[in-house]
Amino acid sequence: MKTTPFLLGIRKRLRIIITFMNNTFINPEINHHNHHQIMNVIHQLENNPLSTSLADINFLETTTKINPKYHWLIMTALSSLIRNQSTNLTTININNSDYHQQIIQAAIQVIANRNINQDPENEQIDLSFSNLAGFNLAAANLENINLYQTNLSKANLNFANLSGAILSAANLSDANLNYANFSGAILSAANLSGSNLTGANLQQANLYLASLTNAILDNVVLTSANLREATFQ
Repeated sequence: MKTTPFLLGIRKRLRIIITFMNNTFINPEINHHNHHQIMNVIHQLENNPLSTSLADINFLETTTKINPKYHWLIMTALSSLIRNQSTNLTTININNSDYHQQIIQAAIQVIANRNINQDPENEQIDLSFSNLAGFNLAAANLENINLYQTNLSKANLNFANLSGAILSAANLSDANLNYANFSGAILSAANLSGSNLTGANLQQANLYLASLTNAILDNVVLTSANLREATFQ
C-alpha cells in the first residue's frame, strides 16, 4: 500500500505518543522534556498541514487521559483553535474550507468527549462567536460551555448534553436537537426557528425572547422554563 503524507504524519505522532506514555512517570528530566513537547505541539497547532494537525489533536487528547494536569491547558488551546478556525470558514476560499472543517470537527470531538470532572471549578470552555453551522455534534457533552452568539444552524445535536450552557443569541435555526438536554441552559434571544426539538429537555431553561417559529416541539419538556416573550409563530 502506498504511504501517503497523512499516514506518515499519523505514524510520526503515534511514535511520539508511545514515547510520551513510556516516559511520563520515569523521572523529572524526562517529564520536563515531555512538558516542552506538549507546549510545542500546542503552539504549532494552527501552523501545520492537515495530517500533522489531526495527529497533534489526537496526541493532545491522549495527553489529557494519561496526564490530567494538562487537561485544562489543552481544552483552552483547542477552544481557541476552534474559534480561530471557524472564523476562517466565513472568509477563506471555498477550496480550503475542508481543511478548517476537519480541524474543527476533530478538536470539538475532544472537547465533547472530555472528562468533565477535570474541568476546574468556576471555569468555562469558551466557544462563543464560533461558526459551527452544519457540524456533527451528536451525543456531544457540551455541558456548561459558553456558546454565546455561536452559529449552530443545521448542526446535528441529537442527544447532546447542553445542560447549563450559555446559548444567548445563538443561531440554532434548522438544527437537529432531538432529545438534546438543555436543562438550565441560557437561550435568551436564541434563534431556534425550524429546529427539531422532539423529546428535548428544556427544564428550567431561559428562553426569554427566543424564537421557536416553526420549531418541532413534540414531547419537549418545558417544566419551569422561562418562556417570557418567546415567539412560537
